[in-house]
Amino acid sequence: MPGIIDRYVLRSFLWLFVICFVSLAGLYVVIHAFTNLDAFLIYAKKQGPVLPVLAQYYGYRVVFLFDRLQAVVVLIAAMFTITALQQHNEMVALVAAGISHARVVLPLVLAAVVFSGVAAVNRELVIPQFKDQLDRAPSDLLADATHAVKPRYDRKTDILLRASRAVVNRRTLTNPDFLLPPGLDRHGRHLVAQEAVYQDANQQHPSGYLLRGVAQPEGIADKPSLLGPEGDVVIYTPRDADWLKKDEVFVVSQVELDQLLGGSSYQYDSTARLIQNLSNPSLDYGADVRVTIHARIVQPLLDLTLFFLGLPLVLGQYRRNLFLAVGLVMLLVAGFSLTVLGSHYLGRALYLSPPLAAWLPLFVFVPVAAVLARAFRQ
Repeated sequence: MPGIIDRYVLRSFLWLFVICFVSLAGLYVVIHAFTNLDAFLIYAKKQGPVLPVLAQYYGYRVVFLFDRLQAVVVLIAAMFTITALQQHNEMVALVAAGISHARVVLPLVLAAVVFSGVAAVNRELVIPQFKDQLDRAPSDLLADATHAVKPRYDRKTDILLRASRAVVNRRTLTNPDFLLPPGLDRHGRHLVAQEAVYQDANQQHPSGYLLRGVAQPEGIADKPSLLGPEGDVVIYTPRDADWLKKDEVFVVSQVELDQLLGGSSYQYDSTARLIQNLSNPSLDYGADVRVTIHARIVQPLLDLTLFFLGLPLVLGQYRRNLFLAVGLVMLLVAGFSLTVLGSHYLGRALYLSPPLAAWLPLFVFVPVAAVLARAFRQ
């Protein structure tokens, strides 16, 4: 008997999950697509019909939406699954047959754990694969779309990396004007060129920027390469590097192009990549990335905490009034989300330490969830 009940409950839950997720994701797609319809139509004129363009663009975003929505959708689907059992008096029959509330909702608890795990895998393995696509706004779909550049110091070499614009698709900075620190300014303080292309490390050079059409300093082809404080080459010139043309210079840097764009593109990186970036000597990440790392670790626990906060409201004393139960769950979700966002904000603003900012919502809501969980035992 329990096996049959488990399958029945799970089928209802999965069907409701699909309906809720498709509805919320579809609402986002419709609003976002109509808001940016002009950009899609311009891109479609060059690339083909607009529907495949929309399908490709939002296909990647559905993966990211799953990460953002799954905890709430799991709670909503579980809530309506239990509500359906109560409205059809199936819950009364099951309890009369000696099956407790806790046993009835056990498949939903296991489903919540599985979905939390799937979301973690999606967050760490799938989303980072689509980082470039997810980081594009509709206006960036064209190959020549440009971004504003936020100047950033390379903390290892003290070079200020700056440019007028960036073309992400080509990993290129337009009109770069790198400001050189003392010790690297033997040929001049400014390194000005027509463009700078970020290149990964290879047998010829470490990772860095290949500057083409160098205008300053003049006569760069006849000047020697420049060494950093540790004695390694930081700026390669054509005189010492035969793989460079006469108007080219290579600047060693571990600051990648997307890290010059500002914003929050790091949210698409895996936790391992974020931790690796913290140890990058060229970068100086602030508290926001540290809060994100700790929040990634806590996120599965937060997902389950939200589930155990919301479901007892439907099983408890409010189950006789469906609208009241639904309203309380919505208020719970809003309060829970605001608490998490507020705690993270305090961590990014350095009012709280990053670990405390990530774990504080658990300290607040886990005791509440433990108290509400008595509904499972009734």
